[in-house]
Amino acid sequence: MLRIIDLKLSLDKAINHDSELFHLKKLIVRTFNISETSILSIKLYKKAIDARKKEQIHFVYSVDIEVKNEGMIFAKGHRQISVTPHIKSLDIPVGTQKLKYRPVIIGFGPSGIFSALLLAKKGYRPIVLERGLDVDQRHEQMDHFLKTLHFSENASILFGEGGAGTYSDGKLTTLISDIRCRFVLEELVSHGAPEEIMYINKPHVGTDLLRGVIKNIRQDIIKMGGEVRFNACVTDLVIHNNHLTKVIINHKEELLTNHCLLGIGHSARDTFKMLYDNQIPLSQKPFAIGVRIEHPQALINQSQYGVYANHPSLGAADYKLSYHSQNNRSAYTFCMCPGGYVVCATSEALGVVTNGMSESKRDSKNANSALLVNINPEDFKSNHPLAGIDYQRHYEQLAFKLAGSNYNAPIQKVGDFLNDRLSTSLGVVIPSYKPGYTFVKMTDIYPKFITNTMKEAILDFNQKIKGFALDDAIMTGVETRSSSPVRITRDDNHQSSIRGLYPMGEGAGYAGGIMSASVDGMKTAEQIITNFAPFDL
Repeated sequence: MLRIIDLKLSLDKAINHDSELFHLKKLIVRTFNISETSILSIKLYKKAIDARKKEQIHFVYSVDIEVKNEGMIFAKGHRQISVTPHIKSLDIPVGTQKLKYRPVIIGFGPSGIFSALLLAKKGYRPIVLERGLDVDQRHEQMDHFLKTLHFSENASILFGEGGAGTYSDGKLTTLISDIRCRFVLEELVSHGAPEEIMYINKPHVGTDLLRGVIKNIRQDIIKMGGEVRFNACVTDLVIHNNHLTKVIINHKEELLTNHCLLGIGHSARDTFKMLYDNQIPLSQKPFAIGVRIEHPQALINQSQYGVYANHPSLGAADYKLSYHSQNNRSAYTFCMCPGGYVVCATSEALGVVTNGMSESKRDSKNANSALLVNINPEDFKSNHPLAGIDYQRHYEQLAFKLAGSNYNAPIQKVGDFLNDRLSTSLGVVIPSYKPGYTFVKMTDIYPKFITNTMKEAILDFNQKIKGFALDDAIMTGVETRSSSPVRITRDDNHQSSIRGLYPMGEGAGYAGGIMSASVDGMKTAEQIITNFAPFDL
């Protein structure tokens, strides 16, 4: 096949997939003097929006075509045409050592899901222990919490099948370049995600679709001999001569294993404490905290797309911004959710935590993003490995108290925040956070170095996104779980100093997002595959 790059289509010619393929084929015939009848197939490889000139927004494509006279076309030497590179398959050599017990995976977030899937495909029959509930029960429990305000750890959107990523935008963007990324995308598509995630520049699935995709993956893991257990919190480890021998489930059940993949996520605070008590090497790690900021999605569309705002080919616009302050603090937007919602993500009683999510259509009236300021271990005022958790918890509990001790979130309008006054009424932006909200000054929650950096960043971002400093935009606190405040030390073989314990994913401090966590989970599973033979009953 041949790959053709840098093909441009106007927005009106890209209303849907069929229209894209039709007009791309016409463009190829016209540009490269290729007979239309000689083109046997055409497939999108990459698709991106070029919005650098607001008056000339268009799509840019790379496509793979199959043609009858490939040699003749390639011989013409067009700069845009090359032979389609061979896509390497994931080739993992299989070890020969015999496993005494089945490998255990703690946590069924992205790293847990894809380590379990890979192990199951290779015949290792993994056992997954997930402290939370399956996706259907998670949804029911969260609805129950929002109606009754009766907190239950099982109602947290941070625990359960799919991990925190289940209730997010399902973003699959990543800065890493790894062939495993394609494996992740292919598996998501084969289990129900839209095929466009294979080629669009900023792929996402959406919370509504992601729940079904994850359920389908779980069912396949089980069909291949794996086991997925919910309400199964690992509460202790049994270690003998520096080797893992058992895990303890829910304080009572013992499960024999010599190989445990630890994908606990960034919010399993009791599990971090258990690891510390078992003298598992841990260290402090930088992270970031701040707020969720909400704008009208129409405003973001207008700023990013100008006259093309709300064009049916474009969908909801996004942004990604960063700022470096003179006080040596950085502020940035994170996990931007076009047409999304700010959601309650508390995982402990008497605390408030926010996160953002979007459904697949991204059609809510508001856009939201985390607006975060970097926090360094020096800010913790303690050398304890878990001091970052205490730092997070302090602001979560303070936000809970100031907002009424009823799981309301503290909010403030941007105009009032910039002028250091308490908000007393809403404007054009209606907060999407549930169960409710209370007007609070963010300066009463966070120290000056955080609020001052956010103020500077908002004004700077307003130069890049017209209207970012909109008076009526809403800041909702607090966002404290952007990444893990703890790193679980591991070696080049992904093992802790305790043999048989394999920290992985975002919670262990080795990933940052769905894609990178999934890839890290696969790399960790490969440590089992390359050293041991598939599990034999």
